[in-house]
Amino acid sequence: MVSRVLDRKINENCGVFGIYAPGKKIAEIIFYGLQALQHRGQESAGIAVSDGENILIFKDLGLVSQVFNEQNIAPLQGHIGIGHTRYSTTGMNIWKNSQPLYRMFKNESFAIAHNGNLTNVKEIRNEQIKKGVNFETTTDTEVIASLIESSEKENIEDAIKETTGKIKGSYSLVILTKDKVFGIRDPHGFRPLVLGSLDGSYVIASETCALDIIDAKFVREIDPGEIIVLDKDGMRSQMMLPVDRISMCVFELIYFARPDSYIHNKNMFEVRHRLGQELAKQYPVDADIVISVPDSGTPAAIGYSAESKIPYAEGFIKNRYIGRTFIQPKQETREISVKLKLNPLKDIIQGKKLVVVDDSIVRGTTSKKIVKMLYNAGAKEVHMRITCPPLIYPCYYGVDMATKKEFIANHKTLEDIREFLKVDSLKYLTMDGLVKAVGESKEKFCFACFNGEYPVQIPKNIESDKYSIDKEEKVSSNAWKK
Repeated sequence: MVSRVLDRKINENCGVFGIYAPGKKIAEIIFYGLQALQHRGQESAGIAVSDGENILIFKDLGLVSQVFNEQNIAPLQGHIGIGHTRYSTTGMNIWKNSQPLYRMFKNESFAIAHNGNLTNVKEIRNEQIKKGVNFETTTDTEVIASLIESSEKENIEDAIKETTGKIKGSYSLVILTKDKVFGIRDPHGFRPLVLGSLDGSYVIASETCALDIIDAKFVREIDPGEIIVLDKDGMRSQMMLPVDRISMCVFELIYFARPDSYIHNKNMFEVRHRLGQELAKQYPVDADIVISVPDSGTPAAIGYSAESKIPYAEGFIKNRYIGRTFIQPKQETREISVKLKLNPLKDIIQGKKLVVVDDSIVRGTTSKKIVKMLYNAGAKEVHMRITCPPLIYPCYYGVDMATKKEFIANHKTLEDIREFLKVDSLKYLTMDGLVKAVGESKEKFCFACFNGEYPVQIPKNIESDKYSIDKEEKVSSNAWKK
């Protein structure tokens, strides 16, 4: 896992999709499903299909719409397939790390795609290398694939089940064999995975929004520790691992999942709306308008407005054609990169006392630039409200946040952060307010980034491991390019 948060946002994970549907144009369906999951990863995309005998894969770097076209989708013929859209929490953003990965078990080919992050990846990888296994990438996904490949089980289904007993951490997997699709969710349920139906066939996806776009019906969430198998006989399910504690990442509800998706039968827009309402109850302020840092702060800003009776207005216009903002060599270029994404509406802002609602603050550097933009646009006061508690601890389960020392809240007091941002007031939603807005038992979620209570034990050397992996991959990547 390589920490690459470059400004304010916590970066997404990955999106996975699987389907078994004879008579359907599988590749096209997967393409549309991946487009609905594009928010979960914008670095690469891939589709693998099977006609019952052979598996064919096409993948590349870029957005789903950039990777696929009529020419490269046409050859992907089959009735069964999986897809993946990637944000690289482990392994660099290079072609060989794109997914699905193609591998062999005995004489049978399979493809695998993964959302999440293993905590024992280094340990397993070293054990596999000692056994003579050669790795082409440094992704967690290849480590999982290597365990399946090297299994001594008689069939691939048993090899997959054996593998899940060895890996630890977060994983929502889709695996394609010549005649089956497997959907697997880790026993803690860190990442979402849902089951849908489409004209009598079955679909697996990271979020319900991917079902909506293909007119599939939501059946249920795949349970933590459950393996789903789709084949000619339909769908079958098995609980493969004991569930000690369900620990879904709470940031799926705060930020990651699309607002139109459902988790625990709750619409994400409504959950975020309630986050804003709780903020308004806990931290009222005398202001003229409520605005959001779009788009992730918008549902909560609307909720804050509804509860406080302060009018909601659009304070920024967001350029939705700008991708991720990467580190630039000159400070002036970094300033421009923020302005490219967000432009304040001066006539709305000028002379007003603002409540500005956002989902989180990581380092605080981009939040500071946003506040400066608002004052330059004529804001009289800026009161920032954040829909979660302060981020203090890093995530090791597939969320690209920051290292512990890089979180501004880890080494600054609330007043220090307020002064750094140069806002008139700053308030974070309390843990109790977060739990109340989510509307589920606290025991069902992982709050480790707020309180440091990790559901799965974290190896002591995990920080040094991730940097050594990155360094190793940079060397191998340069050699590969040559």
